[in-house]
Amino acid sequence: PDIREEIKRPSSVRIKFTDLSGVLKEDFFEGLWATCIQHEIDHLNGKLFIDYLGPIKRSFITKKMKKYKKEINKK
Repeated sequence: PDIREEIKRPSSVRIKFTDLSGVLKEDFFEGLWATCIQHEIDHLNGKLFIDYLGPIKRSFITKKMKKYKKEINKK
């Protein structure tokens, strides 16, 4: 909550995937579509946005989240 950081991603991406019928396909995406696809693939691979940050920003956000969790658990 209330934690945002800019993540640099390629502006275009070519991906291979299996469609709902089981057919292997390949497609190319640009702009917002490319960003969205990369974001969703990160979810599938268990990656978080903090995995893309440097150690200082990652440490700052991790500490902030621990503090936030403590506050929520007190309620």
